[in-house]
Amino acid sequence: PIYAEARRAGAAPAARRNFGDVVGLPEHALVRRGEVLPHERRGAGELEQAIAFYEGKLGLKLFERGDEHPYARFSGAGETKLGVYESGTAGQSRHTLASFVVDDVVAAVRELRANGVVFEEYDMPGIKTEDGVATMGDTRTAWLKDPDGNILEIAGG
Repeated sequence: PIYAEARRAGAAPAARRNFGDVVGLPEHALVRRGEVLPHERRGAGELEQAIAFYEGKLGLKLFERGDEHPYARFSGAGETKLGVYESGTAGQSRHTLASFVVDDVVAAVRELRANGVVFEEYDMPGIKTEDGVATMGDTRTAWLKDPDGNILEIAGG
């Protein structure tokens, strides 16, 4: 039911209260300014399901919503914005649609799991997760899916 657009975040604040306060998108993020992250159209209530996930589980702040053409927009650290909207093709992409950059991926995964977020596990050439986190050089990455099956990434140290 929801659309997502992401914008480059400013520096994350030094004092961090929850994941929603620290997420940011890198310049090289797969989601570019204004690009859309669709959610599947299923009927009334999907907007509420998306809001419950992005706000309630990920800790992003809802700052705008529309009901005639259902959408919601959320904010994170700095200038980060994420929007979701209804689409008939939600969840069909097999690649990462949004990246959130944090200083400590392991801590973010731990916090999000406490909120009920489930992380993907992979074991393939070049990527093997341990407790939901893959380590590739100096970078750690974890993947999760939103309620519509869109793949989201948390990356950083």
